[in-house]
Amino acid sequence: MGHTLDTDQKALEINLNEQIYGTFAEIGAGQEVARYFFKVGAAAGTIAKTMSAYDKTYSDEIYGVEKSGRYVCENRLYKMLDHEYDLLVNRLEGVRSDSCFFAFADTISTLNYHRTIKGNGWLGIRFQTHPDTPPNDIVLHVKLLDNSTRQQQAAIGKLGVNLVYACFNFVEEPEKLLCSLMEQLHGRIKIDMVRFSGAAFPMDSRLVAYWLVKNGLTDVSLLTSNGENLHASEMLYKKNMMVVRGNFRPVTLTTQDVITKAFAQFCLTNELEEGRNAFLFAEIMPAIATDSKEAGERDFLERVIMLNHLGYNVMVSDCREHEKIAKYFSDFKLRKIALTLGARKLEQIIQRKVEQNTDAGVLSLFGELFRKPIEIYVYPALLRGYGELVTSKNLSIPEEVKFLYRHLLQNNFLVDVEDHDPSLLLIYGKEVLNAIRTNKSGWQRNVPPVISELIMAKSYLKD
Repeated sequence: MGHTLDTDQKALEINLNEQIYGTFAEIGAGQEVARYFFKVGAAAGTIAKTMSAYDKTYSDEIYGVEKSGRYVCENRLYKMLDHEYDLLVNRLEGVRSDSCFFAFADTISTLNYHRTIKGNGWLGIRFQTHPDTPPNDIVLHVKLLDNSTRQQQAAIGKLGVNLVYACFNFVEEPEKLLCSLMEQLHGRIKIDMVRFSGAAFPMDSRLVAYWLVKNGLTDVSLLTSNGENLHASEMLYKKNMMVVRGNFRPVTLTTQDVITKAFAQFCLTNELEEGRNAFLFAEIMPAIATDSKEAGERDFLERVIMLNHLGYNVMVSDCREHEKIAKYFSDFKLRKIALTLGARKLEQIIQRKVEQNTDAGVLSLFGELFRKPIEIYVYPALLRGYGELVTSKNLSIPEEVKFLYRHLLQNNFLVDVEDHDPSLLLIYGKEVLNAIRTNKSGWQRNVPPVISELIMAKSYLKD
């Protein structure tokens, strides 16, 4: 295992590389990243300019006005990268034809005096891998976990140096590049969105969300229905969302009915409009047991691509406990969060919580799971061999929490999905997957046509 350089060593190594040359523009936390490159020496060989347009009016004169009124946002970061990189190249490309140019930018909000702002920000770099070639971008969002402004500023400085260093050392190994961003920062930050673009990064962008969660950089990473990496603040701030959890191996007609009917009921009940103030995410976890790294990535991509083909956004998460989802999204002031579960799955969750906790612990955990603004939509199940429909009203609930469960029902924390298709209740994903793998005829009838075509054309889910 190779030796990890500390932050000063990384900055110095960049400064001593005569080919690397660029600018730093930082808003919010101060010039924390540029400071490292200055203090280690030899900065004249690396830095063309640093700046901090701290005043909003002055910043608007340089980068333009933000119509949203928010300055710690992705759009602001891209404006900074566009302006600074174009300025650098226009002024110096004829003078420094042997240089790999870069423009680093960040816009940060650190912990405020009253601790009502937890600390977060956007960082990005536009850089060339070789002189006189089109640039590449890396853009990321970070959550700052330190308990003081000074510590958060220091964390931004280290993260920025890690990012600059990684671009010029690990560009051919993007997963390693991602993991290197956390060096000397574990427990101090979470990186919950990274977007790669440019010829240096030919991989499927959906893998980035997978790597972030798999390697513990974040608990949640979001993808649009087009497979693009997305941050919650850009889509979900003060909006409403529904999350449908599953392994989606494959997406069956039952799965499609669960998603479609539950979301339609959620929107109708709360007078919401899909795509305007209500958004749906199919949630998957990366931890499917596989024989190799390549098999794990392939399995993940197959599941996400199937969901994207049906037009669904995807949430990649490591939130094994459902209450962690609500905790993650609390920063974005969502008006309502709805989770969709099968009736038998809900029954299993309640039983497990009762078995694992004391009475006081159960009350606490239920309070987390069902606190406002969370609702749980319950899709019915059919008891095989009995024909009995299982809903939230007739689950087998342990005696010690029946009083609490009645409270949840009476106050509409639990809502049955009403307009379900009874003919689909005997389709089971595991049986369909087994039929696909054994080439058993008839499985095509149990999945949406577009998924059937995709599986047959691409040989998905064969191992």
